Amino acid sequence: MNNNLFEVLKKNVQEIIDLMAQKEYAAATFKLADASELLDEILDLSADDGDLIEISRYQVLLNQLQQKINAAQEKS
Repeated sequence: MNNNLFEVLKKNVQEIIDLMAQKEYAAATFKLADASELLDEILDLSADDGDLIEISRYQVLLNQLQQKINAAQEKS
């Protein structure tokens, strides 16, 4: 089940990156919030060490995307 959730999360992250490339930062912020909620849900359902490692990778990625969105919005 978690693999399906990770696939959804991966798709959401790609959509965030695409929105950032199109300079649609507000939409990217909303999509980032959705991805963060999904990541929290995956964390609640996971006990496997492999899942926890993957979750931590996505947490770092989402934090980096948030920082890039914030920096881009400040420049605008």
